[in-house]
Amino acid sequence: MDLLRLTTAGSVDDGKSTLIGRLLLDSKAILEDQWEAVTRASKQRGDPYLDLALLTDGLRAEREQGITIDVAYRFFSTPRRKFIIADTPGHIQYTRNMVTGASTAELAIVLIDARNGVVTQSKRHGFLASLLQTPHILVAVNKMDLVDYSQAVFQAIVDEYRAFASKLTVQDITFIPISALQGDNVVNKSQTMPWYDGSTLLHHLENVNVGSSRNLVDFRFPVQMALRPHQDFRGFAGQIVSGTIACGEEVVVLPSGKTSSVRTITTLEGDLAEAVAGDSVVISLADEIDVSRGDMIVRRHNLPQSASQFECILCWMSEEPLNIRASYILQHTTRQVRAFVATLNYRIDVDTLHREQAETLHLNDIARVQVTTTQPLFYDPYQINRATGGFILIDPFTNNTVAAGMIRRRAQDLDDLAPAEPERRKSSNVVWEGSALTQAMREERNGHKGAVLWFTGLSGSGKSTIARLLERRLFAAGIHTFYLDGDTVRHGLNGDLGFTAEDRKENIRRVAEVARLAFEHGHIVICTFISPFAADRNFARSLLPAGLFLELYVKCDLEVVKRRDPKGLYARALRGEIAEFTGISSPYEAPEAADLVVETDVRSAEEIVEEVWEELLRRGIVAG
Repeated sequence: MDLLRLTTAGSVDDGKSTLIGRLLLDSKAILEDQWEAVTRASKQRGDPYLDLALLTDGLRAEREQGITIDVAYRFFSTPRRKFIIADTPGHIQYTRNMVTGASTAELAIVLIDARNGVVTQSKRHGFLASLLQTPHILVAVNKMDLVDYSQAVFQAIVDEYRAFASKLTVQDITFIPISALQGDNVVNKSQTMPWYDGSTLLHHLENVNVGSSRNLVDFRFPVQMALRPHQDFRGFAGQIVSGTIACGEEVVVLPSGKTSSVRTITTLEGDLAEAVAGDSVVISLADEIDVSRGDMIVRRHNLPQSASQFECILCWMSEEPLNIRASYILQHTTRQVRAFVATLNYRIDVDTLHREQAETLHLNDIARVQVTTTQPLFYDPYQINRATGGFILIDPFTNNTVAAGMIRRRAQDLDDLAPAEPERRKSSNVVWEGSALTQAMREERNGHKGAVLWFTGLSGSGKSTIARLLERRLFAAGIHTFYLDGDTVRHGLNGDLGFTAEDRKENIRRVAEVARLAFEHGHIVICTFISPFAADRNFARSLLPAGLFLELYVKCDLEVVKRRDPKGLYARALRGEIAEFTGISSPYEAPEAADLVVETDVRSAEEIVEEVWEELLRRGIVAG
């Protein structure tokens, strides 16, 4: 039998728990001791009827107040299908619990009290179900017995809710009039509503299409842990969140980009030839590759998107408002990275679906935002893949989950906005006048070509250490050099700039222009700048002839540079004392095609300097 995950939602006292109790009772899914306990509790409370809500309301506070507070999961089955039901609260302060319950559901039952009609919570939960890409929505108009089973009342609710749902991206919506207390149209057909000729609620649940939201195309395997039970086996455990995989298929491990093929797929029951989404397996590879928790294994020719800036819908779930200047921990599949909300585009009014300007977000607010991470995420848009398109934000100090997000697309960042030919600024009423000496004349006198060596990498990665050693090596060989360092230029030339994205861009623009002038005087210009944005580095490259701008990526793991922390800046940034610090509260876009990649956590500075010297010789910039 297949499995249907569903969730209930609605306003307070719409009868969600009673409906689930009726489903369990009439489908013969209640054990004898459960029945006796509910009967006894109903009598002790003096209820004139059997309180079916007691079957799901397990907390004492829930039973005392007659409301649902926590998400309660219930399991039952019929001869046709298995079901997992998430009974979620109706109070507005518990809307975050509804997001939790609906995040994995394929169908959402939105209950509406026939006496009250469509209320704000009815719309809110329908809107959340559409945002969470729940494929099917079933609107159950409950308590029809309290409005004399009126067809007119039911039709008015259907018309109003259908008009609201037309503004949403809802794949399938169904309306059923029910009475959970009396059992009308829940499991058995109602005799009191002959005007309704549709299916009962259980019949609809048994026959609705299951699996329409499962992505069986894009293989995604977030690694939970590496297993090595003995020296002859090394595998990687996790759950396949989408797609399928078979032994022998070529795969790529992200973020390293190393390729291999699947050797075995192992489960508790033994090895498999093929595994599908939802299977928890251990995959071993044909090659010895370093793979750890947070990595993702995908097919070689079917890669996810990668970005450190993306637009998303954010549901704020914390009583503490969003701190737009604070960094959070972003949990995406099995990976955690530092992130912050870079831009709050607008908040969404659930009643009207209109956009509102907002400075922050409060409990249950829903907004369109731009999130920036300190390391790239490997994702698919949420509408394509719920597993790799969703994430949560965690407060690093309390470890509380503060928000749930759905990635829509990669943000329109500086790469997208940069023109093909970068625009050069110039003052008005000025005329360019060249030097009396050409660059070729200077290079002939110097005995070498001019070039720009652009060292980029995280703070503490070793850029300046390598650059200073390299400058000594070049000086000893009679090479004319010009050295530009990130801290040095901010003591004068760029002393008026801060560390916002705009100021960082201007900082690199000025440095690039100075480097170009020194290059035209025949010097080898050594530039050491974090320069975190690819667009800024591309602008600097665009100012020089091809082959004479060398981007040298000084690669070093973030955890290593945080341990080094030569200036104590990482410690201050983690305490929140430094805003917009690269690697902590501001992203670093690693070069995708650097001219040279050097790793300071595995090689000495002297070895790296010799490698750079050999590269200059190979390119003919200097003579041996």
